[in-house]
Amino acid sequence: MTDSLLAISLRTLLWALGSTLLAFFPAIALAYLLARRDFFAKRCLSALFSLPAVLPPTAVGYLLLRLLADQGLLGRENLGFDVAILFTWKAILLACSVMAFPLIVRTARISFEAVDPQLERIGRSLGYPPWQCFYKITLPLAARGLFAAAILGFTRAMGEFGASIMIAGNIPGRTQTIASALYSAQQSGHDTQAMQLLLLALFLGFVAVYSAEYLARPKTSATNP
Repeated sequence: MTDSLLAISLRTLLWALGSTLLAFFPAIALAYLLARRDFFAKRCLSALFSLPAVLPPTAVGYLLLRLLADQGLLGRENLGFDVAILFTWKAILLACSVMAFPLIVRTARISFEAVDPQLERIGRSLGYPPWQCFYKITLPLAARGLFAAAILGFTRAMGEFGASIMIAGNIPGRTQTIASALYSAQQSGHDTQAMQLLLLALFLGFVAVYSAEYLARPKTSATNP
């Protein structure tokens, strides 16, 4: 490996943070829609956006590659210009966002469903418009779960490998993440570096999941003596 462990770690953390932010707000909007509205093809829409969670990551990456290739739906020949995403840091953000999206949606949807809709109806009866009910009532009550959703999405983005390597490659100093660096180290027989990367991934993953568990647990009004 040509990069230091610190450089790979910082780059991976920044990409994971960026992709989480990119996916978070659309995921929250979709989660609220699925939690509060009944409409035609709701289950189909939910299943469609959940596909990245159940498909092999390489399949998701191949689909993105086909979409962004020169002759793809979002390729240069159809759009008339090159979006210049493939095999760049932007491809990392795209792949990680797509893979984190279903996890954020599912966790946020559960959080919204845990908020009593009657509270929103009371807010509207007091003259609050829907957006104000969401901002002043639903959002604060679901906040812990939404934070947990963001952390779980961040963790998923940080550990992403299959989809990102399909559209971003494994270029040291450019598109190499902790996951792809670990793969390269193991393949080249650098066991010490592989173990260091493994321990780093375990530490970051544990901290993130522990934080999500802490935020997702319900508050208690009293403490045990």
